[in-house]
Amino acid sequence: MAKQPDPARRSQRSRQAILTAARELITEMGYAKLSIEAIAARAGVGKQTIYRWWPSKGAVVLDAFLALSEAGPEQDMALPDTGDLEADLKVVMRATVAEFADPAFEAPIRALNTEIINDPALAAQYQEKLAGPVDEAKKERLRSAQRAGQLAAGADLDLALELLYAPLYQRWLLRSGPLTPQYADALVDAFLKAMGPDIDASTH
Repeated sequence: MAKQPDPARRSQRSRQAILTAARELITEMGYAKLSIEAIAARAGVGKQTIYRWWPSKGAVVLDAFLALSEAGPEQDMALPDTGDLEADLKVVMRATVAEFADPAFEAPIRALNTEIINDPALAAQYQEKLAGPVDEAKKERLRSAQRAGQLAAGADLDLALELLYAPLYQRWLLRSGPLTPQYADALVDAFLKAMGPDIDASTH
C-alpha cells in the first residue's frame, strides 16, 4: 500500500523554501526590488501560499531572519555566565560583531531595519518575537553581574544595553568603520568603565 503524503511535512517544506528564497533574493536584488511574486517563483509556490502565512513581504523577511538566527549560534538566547562578566561580554560582543559583518546575515538585517522604520506593526512583531526575548536574556546576565558585585547595583539595565550595543548599531548602520573583534572588546571595556560597581547609577 502506497504511503500517503504528509500535508504537514509538505507545508513545512514549502515554508522553508519560501524563507530560503526570501533570504537569497534579498542578497541578490536588495529589499526594494524584492516582491512576493519573486519569492513565490523562487520557492516554487503560489502567491496565495505565501499570503496564507504572511501579510506582507516585510513579515516574510522577519521570519526569514528569525529562522536564520535560530539555525545559528543564537538559538539558545541565554548568555554565557562563567562568573567573569568582562570575558562573557567579550564573547557575546565578538559574536555579534561577526554576525553583523557576515553578508548572509547583513542583507536580511538591513532589509528588516528598512521595513521596521515604516511599518509600526512589523516593528511590534520584531520586538515581541526577537528583540524583547533577546534583551531579556541579556538583562538576566547583567542582573547576575549585579548580584556578584561586578556591575553597579542601581544600574538601569535598559540604558546599560543601549550603552553597550548602540555604538555597534551606529557603526554598522552608517558603515562608518570596521567591525572587528578589537572593536567588540573596546565596546565592552568602555561599557564596564561606565557601568562598573564603583559607579552607582541611582545617584547623580
